[in-house]
Amino acid sequence: MFVLFVSGCSAWEEKDEKDVKGITKIAFWDEQRKGTNFLNSTSLPDNYEAAKEFNIEYIRLAPDKWAKDRDFLFNDQADANPNKDFLIGNADQYEGIVEEDFTKLKADLDAAYERGSKVVLTVLSLPGNRWRQFNDYKNDDRIWQDFSYHEQSAQFWKDLASRLKDHPAIIGYNLINEPHPETATGFNDFWTEDYHAWYSKVENTAADLNKLYETIVQSIRTVDSEAPIILNSGLYSTPWAFQYLKPMKDDKVLYAFHMYEPYEMTSQNRRKGFTYEYPGKVKVGEEQTEKMFNKEALQQFLEPIEKWAEEHNIPANRIIAEEFGINRMVKGSDQYLSDLISIFDEYGWHWAFYAFREDTWEGMDYELGDQPPKWKYWEALENGKRPNREDIQVDNQIWNTLKQELKK
Repeated sequence: MFVLFVSGCSAWEEKDEKDVKGITKIAFWDEQRKGTNFLNSTSLPDNYEAAKEFNIEYIRLAPDKWAKDRDFLFNDQADANPNKDFLIGNADQYEGIVEEDFTKLKADLDAAYERGSKVVLTVLSLPGNRWRQFNDYKNDDRIWQDFSYHEQSAQFWKDLASRLKDHPAIIGYNLINEPHPETATGFNDFWTEDYHAWYSKVENTAADLNKLYETIVQSIRTVDSEAPIILNSGLYSTPWAFQYLKPMKDDKVLYAFHMYEPYEMTSQNRRKGFTYEYPGKVKVGEEQTEKMFNKEALQQFLEPIEKWAEEHNIPANRIIAEEFGINRMVKGSDQYLSDLISIFDEYGWHWAFYAFREDTWEGMDYELGDQPPKWKYWEALENGKRPNREDIQVDNQIWNTLKQELKK
């Protein structure tokens, strides 16, 4: 069943009026903020309370990863039914927000507010752009080929914003997680390929990320003129894609990137093996060029953002490192996180580490330390339960590093 309006009154609607007014929301970003990501298979309100205990100031939430079928809890697996896309119903054709899904989202946001947490709301899927993990691990590139999906995406965000514009937990709409029109149009490797040459071919087509953003932002602003809107750079939010990102004429827009480079190092796992450590030399790109990675190299990788911001007169408090991380078992992972955070702090950018107590993967659950999880972790998952944190946490330098940075 699809509906476009919800009536009634929530507990948060009876709170202090100044908390509800949207004009206070952009002020949240006027000073540097430190957050994390919740990308879990279901709503976990208790995690908001735990995040507050660690001085985490905001949460980036992706509710369309939530499983509707309990069999899919703790797995990144799509529901096996025609209307399988959370909130949007079906990415093949948007017809309105799914009421049951919105009710679950609103309850989660209410819980966040009651626990004192602020939320950046993002989505993994849009019409014509179903999340890869929910699409048989194939990219869904229709949105980069057909403007009609731009319009459907704009209608979806307009519908969502009209419902959530006064919710006091919301301090940002992040329109789409890790967009990558490049891969749909023949561009894959920023180490070797020319961004300017690529963008000159796709500018003003459906593959132009700027056109998608213009359409969605304009649609949201017809119902919500105050909420902060967050735009990701292209090619999975790489810093290098900032060079073709066009700033909006809207002082309530922020710009975001993700940082997992060098990916060949940060994505190592027990199956692949742990070849690289930080700092150290890593072979990157399609040509497998060996490069040294240390703090200086990380800073150089992030320079395109600073250059872009200076060129377009974008202040530091409108830039967000909204995801960054490394497999916790990589040697030097604590130093990698510390070096990145120190760079973000030097620039004055907001940041949000990935991730806090993710229930579908333990590779970046830093509370577990640099060793494989204790057996009680796997036992709980096999029984369809969340692990008891007291049974699996260990005192470790990685998590201690993050806790210290959050306290500053």
